[in-house]
Amino acid sequence: MAVLNIRVDDRVRGQLKELADDQGESLSEYVRDLLMEAVVPVYEQEVEHGDEPPVESMRSADRQTLSLLHRILARVLPEDADDVDGDRDYQLMCAKILEEGYTGEYWHETAGFSTELSKRDCGRVKDILDMFRICTYSIDHLRKEGIKLDDQLICELKFMGFDHNDALEGHMASYVEFLMRGGERWTELQPQIEGNDGGNSHSLMLDTYLRMLAEYRRIMEGRKRGFSRLDYLLSEDELERIREASIHPSNRRAAEE
Repeated sequence: MAVLNIRVDDRVRGQLKELADDQGESLSEYVRDLLMEAVVPVYEQEVEHGDEPPVESMRSADRQTLSLLHRILARVLPEDADDVDGDRDYQLMCAKILEEGYTGEYWHETAGFSTELSKRDCGRVKDILDMFRICTYSIDHLRKEGIKLDDQLICELKFMGFDHNDALEGHMASYVEFLMRGGERWTELQPQIEGNDGGNSHSLMLDTYLRMLAEYRRIMEGRKRGFSRLDYLLSEDELERIREASIHPSNRRAAEE
């Protein structure tokens, strides 16, 4: 792997270090990610949530497979079909588009598809849910131990969901709903979601969550591996540290002044 040496002002390095800490990464990892984003773009252009751009070309084998699936579906749909699969004529039309190679109509194949939520962002969502799960369990445990916690602390350590009006956060919100389907996972967070407009924060939350997550990771990194569930619970001071991390660094400095 090549090594790249660059010189920056101390002020710039300090700002980069602060941003890296907020992401829970080392300075080298953070700068390397920025460089990768600059030279290896994931998307050629930004697209709106829910609008996956249609492909401009397909391999003959893919066209043949999709066409066959459309023709099979046309044969098995009931005569009065009129749902998301359309009816017999619609399926036969899609097959015709593929067989004739009408690229301008390929959008029929991806209509309603969302852009991909990256593996990194999927992992972030799960980590955020796990952090709030531990915060919730920790608060309940401390209360049972007779420790009176600040009401504001309890309120600010509740999962507020994501902003449904933002492309990325809206996609994350739908992923949360998918993960929690059936009431099998993260059930302790369900009341928090239901009490906050179904998990719609109505404001951008991802940056806040990532700062909190970075602090949560620092706390957990300093612990020995435990076997009891109590070993993973947070103290009042640790909960306070996570809450403080939710405040943007610039606002923290203003408050100190």
